[in-house]
Amino acid sequence: MSDKIILPGSTIGILGGGQLGRMTAIEGRKMGYDFICLDPSPGCPCGQVADDQIVAALDDLDAAISLAERSDVLIYEFENIDAQVVAELEKKYYLPQKSRILSVSQNRIMEKQQLLKAGFPVVPFCVVRNSEDLEKGAAELGYPGVLKTVKSGYDGKGQIVINSPGELDNASALVQSGTAEWVLEKKVLFTHEVSVIVARKQTGEMAVYPVAENVHEENILRITVVPARISSQTESAAIKIAKEAARYFQVVGLLAVEFFVTPEGLLINEMAPRPHNSGHYTLDACYTSQFEQLIRAVCGLPLGSVQLMTPAVMLNILGSDLPVVLDKMLDFPASVKVHLYGKRGGMSPKRKMGHLLFKVDSPEKAEKMIETIRG
Repeated sequence: MSDKIILPGSTIGILGGGQLGRMTAIEGRKMGYDFICLDPSPGCPCGQVADDQIVAALDDLDAAISLAERSDVLIYEFENIDAQVVAELEKKYYLPQKSRILSVSQNRIMEKQQLLKAGFPVVPFCVVRNSEDLEKGAAELGYPGVLKTVKSGYDGKGQIVINSPGELDNASALVQSGTAEWVLEKKVLFTHEVSVIVARKQTGEMAVYPVAENVHEENILRITVVPARISSQTESAAIKIAKEAARYFQVVGLLAVEFFVTPEGLLINEMAPRPHNSGHYTLDACYTSQFEQLIRAVCGLPLGSVQLMTPAVMLNILGSDLPVVLDKMLDFPASVKVHLYGKRGGMSPKRKMGHLLFKVDSPEKAEKMIETIRG
């Protein structure tokens, strides 16, 4: 299959206006592209740097068509875009990421079932639609388990840990409180959490970024370390699985695959068909950032080098961190890069407001700096 080439000077329409769209637009502007985004929040992070913004709901098909009419190529910047809107747009307009992988990644049951069917290693799970399913699943999977909503839910939202049979009643009440479907996962014992970001073109050409090691706090990604502190065998296995997943789902653009590293091997946790938080280090530490690579992949340009130019540690700046970060910014070493996303409308403690990138010889040096910054 040959690529459709979208050269610089063309307009890229972005469905969504968050920080991922913002960083994509900033990188794309360096290459000579123009940008329009669609987002319901006026002055959203991407809208601040795009040529124009259409202010409308993300499931507004008429607004999405208006965006498409003004664009040479369409992309989505995160997976909570309405998959039906994407499916309608791709019938007439050029949207190379497609709706298939989007609809799969939006639904935890569909994602896990398709991965399992294709032979990929996934976390043991069961589908929960009522209290009986929950009790049966907990008995089969054992404790602890993690109950998650099938759709939406990220950064710890829409999930609850069940540590013992005594906590089933609270979880059962949650299941019965609405019409949402749930999935119960076994909470696995792991030594590391890692992620792999694969770029893939229409032609099947792929480029894979170095494996990133991720540290979560309260289910929110806080720190990413690159290179990951894992064995070369585990690194090779993670890259192989991520490439096979990108090929299986015929991804065009980016696919981020999150893994648990267990004593028994790798297990896929989740996938995301777009730039990923754990790949923000690529802006300053790789020859080609994940955001530039997304543009290259969907526009049919040659994929850029994914070479890691320096070891790096990324720290997410949450709302609770921002005052301290701003207060101490003048004292940061020259090797620390600051990225803020221009978010408005409230600074909740767990909202991602930006990130810091530490260029260091060893993760331990960065961790000491992080301790100082976080107080």
